[in-house]
Amino acid sequence: MPLRLAGEIPIEVTVNGVKKKANVEPRLLLVHYIRENLGLTGTHVGCDTSNCSACAVLMDGKVVKACTVLAVQANDREVLTVEGLSREGRLHPVQKAFLAKHGLQCGFCTPGMLMSAYALLKGKRHPTEEEIRKGISGNICRCTGYAQIVESVKQASRSKQW
Repeated sequence: MPLRLAGEIPIEVTVNGVKKKANVEPRLLLVHYIRENLGLTGTHVGCDTSNCSACAVLMDGKVVKACTVLAVQANDREVLTVEGLSREGRLHPVQKAFLAKHGLQCGFCTPGMLMSAYALLKGKRHPTEEEIRKGISGNICRCTGYAQIVESVKQASRSKQW
């Protein structure tokens, strides 16, 4: 059994399909666990107020803002980050569509947008434009005006590579 420091709690989280064990402080946020403990820096810390969703990940298949979830709450759960979308060096269709349709500019909101779009399309393969806009409504982008993001999600929905 690994050495446990006073006040730390052991957790085991499956991140992008790989089980990870760690001892963490009870107050450690999931976003910081992902970025600092695991080195997966695609999940961004954006607003520090849980408004922007740059930190969005999937936990047990549902979009969560990793800045509002404690790492200990992810114990025995599955977390998917933006790094987990690509497989064997190949971009996921959602990532390809964002690239093709210019669904990003500065890129800061992109990880959260990708995760929200992925979750939306996992639940509904061919959403309407209204459903797409609702599906990404929790994400703030200050660059694109959302039109290109919506077009990216539409293109991803048409992909046969899922």
